[in-house]
Amino acid sequence: MTVLTRRLLPLAAALLMLAQAAQAAPQHAMTLYGEPPRYSANFKHFGYVNPDAPKGGTLRLSGNGNFDSFNPFINKGVAEENIGLIYETLTYQSPDEPFTIYGLLAERMERASDHSWVRFHLNPKARFHDGQPVTAEDVKFSFETLTTKGHPHYRSYYADVETVEVEAPLVVRFNFKHGGNRELPLILGQLTVLPKHWWAERDFESGNLEPPLGSGPYRIARLNAKQSVRYEKVADWWGADLPVNRGMYNFDTIRVDYYLDGGVALEAFKAGQFDYRLEMSAKNWATAYDTPALKAGKLVKVELKNHNPSGMQGFVFNIRRAQFQDPRVREAIGLLFDFEWANRSLFYGAYTRSQSYFDNSELASSGLPDKDELKILEPLREQLPPRVFTEEYRSPKTDGSGIIREQQRRAFQLFQQAGWRVENDRMLDAEGKPVEIEFLLVQTEFERVLLPFKRNLQDLGITLNIRRVDTSQYVNRIRSRDYDMLVGGFGQSSTPGNEQIGYWHSSSADSPGSRNFIGLKDPAIDSLVEQLINADSRKKLVTHTRALDRALLWGHYVVPNWHIDTWRVAYWDHLQRPERTPLYDVGLHTWWMKPEAKEPANTAAEAAPSAAPEQ
Repeated sequence: MTVLTRRLLPLAAALLMLAQAAQAAPQHAMTLYGEPPRYSANFKHFGYVNPDAPKGGTLRLSGNGNFDSFNPFINKGVAEENIGLIYETLTYQSPDEPFTIYGLLAERMERASDHSWVRFHLNPKARFHDGQPVTAEDVKFSFETLTTKGHPHYRSYYADVETVEVEAPLVVRFNFKHGGNRELPLILGQLTVLPKHWWAERDFESGNLEPPLGSGPYRIARLNAKQSVRYEKVADWWGADLPVNRGMYNFDTIRVDYYLDGGVALEAFKAGQFDYRLEMSAKNWATAYDTPALKAGKLVKVELKNHNPSGMQGFVFNIRRAQFQDPRVREAIGLLFDFEWANRSLFYGAYTRSQSYFDNSELASSGLPDKDELKILEPLREQLPPRVFTEEYRSPKTDGSGIIREQQRRAFQLFQQAGWRVENDRMLDAEGKPVEIEFLLVQTEFERVLLPFKRNLQDLGITLNIRRVDTSQYVNRIRSRDYDMLVGGFGQSSTPGNEQIGYWHSSSADSPGSRNFIGLKDPAIDSLVEQLINADSRKKLVTHTRALDRALLWGHYVVPNWHIDTWRVAYWDHLQRPERTPLYDVGLHTWWMKPEAKEPANTAAEAAPSAAPEQ
C-alpha cells in the first residue's frame, strides 16, 4: 500500500460518512425512489387547493347501511365511514403525486441509505383534542397496539418492522428486519397516532360508540346511533396553519346520514337532503338526474378525470371451496358472464371491460412478456399457468346479443375436462354432487347484473343462488370466509407495494379480515409479490407488477368486471370547489360553501336525541 493510498483511505471514509449523513438528513418530504418531491421545503400550500377558501357552513353527506362502532382499527363491528376525520397520521400522502409524503404530526423525517430504518421528528405543536401533546410514546403505543390488537391487515402491512425506539420525547425510530423495502418508511408515515393516555383506561378490542379522542381537524359532536353522526371543526386545531392543511377542511360541520337502501339515498339526494354524491351506477348517472334542479343549474353533474389505476373489480371465487380449486372450472364460469350485453343493456355503454388488475396505468400487462418480465417469470415457469408465456390475456368477448352459445360450448368442454358432467339437466361436479353456488351480495344494484349470469349458468345445469344480506351480516361473513362468490374489489395505487401481501400472499389467506378474498396460497405468486415489494427503481416496479398481473389473470381467480377512468360526481350548487382537482383524488375536503349560501335545514335524523354527550 502506497503512502498516497494510506492518506486517501481516511478521506474516502470521511466522504462516505458525509454522504450517508446527507442521505439521512431530516427532510420535509419523502419519495419512494428518492426523486425530488413536487413541493419544496418552503411550500405554503398544495396547488390543488384554494388557500383563501371561505370557512364555515355544513357539509351534508350520506352513509351506506349503518354503523355500530367508532373504532375502525379492529376486526369487529361496522365502523362509521368518516371517523378518519378525527385522527391525524405521521405524514400526509399527496394526492397530486404517485407516492410522496409530507410532514404532518411529524414535521421532519429521515431514513437510512439502505432503507433499514426510518426516524420521525414530531411537531412540538401537535396536540390531541384534550390539549395533551402528541409524543413519541404515543407513536410507539399506536404501532404496538395496532399490530397486536388491531385488524390483521396491520400485522401483514408492517410485518418487516423489527423494533420501535423512542429516542427522545418527540423522536421515534422504526428499525426494520432487513433493508431493501423502499416503501416501508413511507407507509409507516401513514400510521394513525392514537392517544396512549386515553386508551389506557379502555379496551381497544371492544368496538362501541364512545367518541374517541383524536388530533385531527374534527371531533364527534353528536350522534344518533346507526343513523347519523355530526362532526364539528376543532376551534383551536393545532394543524390548521400547516402547509399540508391550508385550504383544507373548510366546513365548520360535517353531518352524515345513513341510508339502508341505495335507491332511497338517491331520492334523498335529489330532494336536497344531502349535498354530495359519488355515483357508482351507470344507469343512475344516465337516467336518474334529469330533474328541474339540474336544468336550473342548482344541481351540478360533472365527471372528474381519475388518474389512479382502476384496480380489479370482479366476481371473486373463494378457492377455499373445493368446487373452485380447478382453474378450468373458474375459467368456464367466467365464460358465462356476458359483459357486452350488460354494458349495452344495463350500463348505457359507460364501461370498459377490465383486462388487468392494474388497468388505466402503465402497470398493466399487455401482449406477451418482454425480456425483463421473462427474467422474473422463467424461474417460476413450472409453477405458473403455461399460457402466461404463450398468450396475451383477454377477457372473453361476446357480440352483445345475449346469445352466447359459443361461450357455453367452450365452458362445457372445460367443465368436462375438470371431471364435471350433466345428468338429468343438472351439472354434477367431479364427486358427483349437484353444483350450487351461493353468491353473497350486499349491493341491491348488482342483482340486475347477476340475473342474466344466473340464467347462463342455469343453461348448463348450474344453480346460482343470490344471497343478499345486510351490512353487518355481510361484513361478518366476509371475515369468516363464509361465501362461495362475491363482488370484490382490489384497489390499486400508482405505486403498488406492501398492500399486495394482504391481497395475494399465502400469509394473509387464513387471516380473518384480510383482503385475500380468494384464499390464495401459491408459492409462485408469493415470490412475485415479494420481488415487487423489493423493487429498487420505478422501472423494476413496473416490470414486476406486470409479471404479477399475468400470473393473477391466467389463474382465473375472478370474473373480471369493468372500469371507468372518471369519478361521476353530483353536488348542489351551494358547494364550490377549486379550479384544479388533484390527480389521484376527488379532493372533497378542499371544497367550501359559498358565502352567500343559506345554511341547510336539519333533517329529522339530526334532530333526534343524541346518544353521546357533547364534547
